[in-house]
Amino acid sequence: MTVLGSVLKAKIEFRKATKEFRGVPAIRGIDLTLNGGEIHALLGENGAGKSTLTKALSGVHALTSGEIVLDGRTLVLSSPADALRQGIAMVFQETNLVPSMTVAQNIYLGDEHLINRLRGLYIKSQQFLQTLNFNVDPTVLVSSLGVAQKQMVEIARAVHHKARIIIFDEPTATLTSEEKRHFFNLVRRLKSQGVAIVFITHALEEALSLSDRITVLRDGELVATGETVSFDRDLIIQAMVGRAHTNELYGSENKEERRIRGYGSKVLDVQNVSMGNIVRNTSFSIYTGQVTGLFGLVGAGRTEMMKIVSGVLKRDFFHGGNVLLDDKPVRYRTPRPAVRDGIVYVTEDRKLEGFFETMSIVENIQVGDLARGANPLSILSMREARQLAAEWTQNLGVRSIDSKAKVIELSGGNQQKVVVAKALVQKPRLVIFDEPTRGVDVAAIVEIHNFISRLADQGVAVVVISSYLPEIKALSDRILIARQGKIVEEMDVSDATEERIMYAAVH
Repeated sequence: MTVLGSVLKAKIEFRKATKEFRGVPAIRGIDLTLNGGEIHALLGENGAGKSTLTKALSGVHALTSGEIVLDGRTLVLSSPADALRQGIAMVFQETNLVPSMTVAQNIYLGDEHLINRLRGLYIKSQQFLQTLNFNVDPTVLVSSLGVAQKQMVEIARAVHHKARIIIFDEPTATLTSEEKRHFFNLVRRLKSQGVAIVFITHALEEALSLSDRITVLRDGELVATGETVSFDRDLIIQAMVGRAHTNELYGSENKEERRIRGYGSKVLDVQNVSMGNIVRNTSFSIYTGQVTGLFGLVGAGRTEMMKIVSGVLKRDFFHGGNVLLDDKPVRYRTPRPAVRDGIVYVTEDRKLEGFFETMSIVENIQVGDLARGANPLSILSMREARQLAAEWTQNLGVRSIDSKAKVIELSGGNQQKVVVAKALVQKPRLVIFDEPTRGVDVAAIVEIHNFISRLADQGVAVVVISSYLPEIKALSDRILIARQGKIVEEMDVSDATEERIMYAAVH
């Protein structure tokens, strides 16, 4: 059998599937059929029940009532390992790799021989990754990879196990245009071999172009399902939100007003900063009252540049350049002094770096408030903490059962909003958003974009790192383009086209 050899087509049925958390249903009464040799897009707003439904299929959650039937027999799954043995694999939105193991070891985890030679494993992994067009070194530790490369390893692991059903949860959120093209080709090859593909995405255009069937969930219930040809973007959005969608998907409320009013002073000046081979002698400036977009392909060093600014990473000690905040040189070795000086970085990897998953919404936001050092004695008032959390969850529209819910119990988009709240409660003067709408639904994208715009209107210096050109163009007042570890071009958004930005990023 080849890597993508044909498989026996599966038929999966959800029958009255219901899952409750603390007595509150996340999904209820869902009847749905998935077929082998089919790409089935599963759509809905954050909190609609998409992840809960697919986690039930992949052995993460047990249904409260109802059943899942595979090829005529009821499935009883107690873990993802059980599901994998049944031929069901899930590529999670937040990767579930072992950071201390290499790429090759993660791909073959659970499928090892009694005696393993690392050299042979690396060679086999390299050949396998090349068949998938994934440019990832099999010998490196997963902990050293970026989010996009971790996603590739997750996908490779699912394909390696020759699963009959593969669930992809936001697989393209961190991929470049070229990487997406390779991924789509891979999914079509899997489909042609009889694999059932479940494709969860917020990118409606991708769902419409790639899938054979579409199902839309809203508030835990199935509200629409059918052949893809019977849907268009407007119909999907109307089904998702329960009404016609009148807002622009991307946009900034007051960008033109900021342009007329003029921007503020220079708050940050980065001069010839370097960090190994990742950031190379780069320079740029950031201004108050302005949204600066930072675009670059995966590996361009854009995230690392901003992690240096915010104290998450250290620049080279010798010949590492200078960082000036309000014309005063600073060198942060940890994020804490940067936070106290008003610089906050909102991570792209919310699960690993963004929140404490076993703590509640209130506790996570409270940690953010403590981090700014306004209360050095750490005298905590739970009443004040609950008030603070209520204010920020209302501002950002966090949907949860209650404020005591653990963050890990929330949908991906609501987790992201908690990460943003945890950062902004620190009252930053410069806030850096790294992929702020990754895994966020169409309605929440508008909310987050408008919130970012309002921060700039209030005089905050805002940086938005994004892989999605429409987002960069819609949000930014000014755009910086990174390539091979340095800023290679700066342009006003009025002069920027997608072609010009992409040309600067690749040439």
